[in-house]
Amino acid sequence: MASAMVVLPVMDAIAKYMATFEAMSPGQVTFYRFFFQLVCTLPLLFAAFGWAALSAKRPWVNLLRGALHGAASLLFFVAVKYMPLADVFAIYFVEPFMLAALSALFLGDRVGWRRWLAIVVGFGGAMIVIQPSFEIFGWKALLPVACAFLYAVYLFMNRAVGMADSPLTMQTMAGIGGTIFMAVALSIGASAGVADFAPSLPASWLGLVLLLILGSISGYAHMLVVRAFRLAPLSLLAPFQYFEIISATILGYALFGDFPNLSKWIGILIIVGSGLFIIWRERVQSRSMKSA
Repeated sequence: MASAMVVLPVMDAIAKYMATFEAMSPGQVTFYRFFFQLVCTLPLLFAAFGWAALSAKRPWVNLLRGALHGAASLLFFVAVKYMPLADVFAIYFVEPFMLAALSALFLGDRVGWRRWLAIVVGFGGAMIVIQPSFEIFGWKALLPVACAFLYAVYLFMNRAVGMADSPLTMQTMAGIGGTIFMAVALSIGASAGVADFAPSLPASWLGLVLLLILGSISGYAHMLVVRAFRLAPLSLLAPFQYFEIISATILGYALFGDFPNLSKWIGILIIVGSGLFIIWRERVQSRSMKSA
């Protein structure tokens, strides 16, 4: 899990590089992210499991999951085009709070007042990061919030669907759904003349290589996550997600010269602290239920 969280921000750094130096739209980068993910992983999947990898019991639900993931990735890549990596990741990490709220409202999960308070405090930390970014980037500073909501719904559907399909099948179908969604989004972007969704090609061979690396990271790093969740419980693995902020901060500074100021660091610490508190409370509650 730690390895995946350290590597995944490299994918977002590549997306920012492609938009900044290769003049490629975030929409096109997102399409290649899912397309090359399938190119890199499908041969291995078929070699190991044959056509059974695509025999989903709930194909439409899994395709919808892929479309949600595609939309979330698109908003994230648009955000990193304009904003520092660390800022985008910090704001994006309101996602665990949204997932906890969705689970409480629609799945009946018990969320006590302490966790509700942590959710509110966590959103307050996000506002500390968003406020100066909003003054500089305008409404684009809210894109990570929308991305976090879509990804929370995506994860919520994972829980709601349950064990109807294997994780491998779910991931494969989601990849197909994301590719189809982005093909439609690019078509709409071309027709409407939206620059960030416009079809485009890499400006150099280096750009093509980077897109292949991006797709490979997307596919194999998420397989590491799936493997981790099969080996350890969520309460143990969840804190490792915050490694992404560290990796994103290092990459943002090394590649683009971006580094959060003091107020943003305060917001990041509030978000991380609130998230870790929610995880700790879930672990405590789980132990108390088992002992009862």
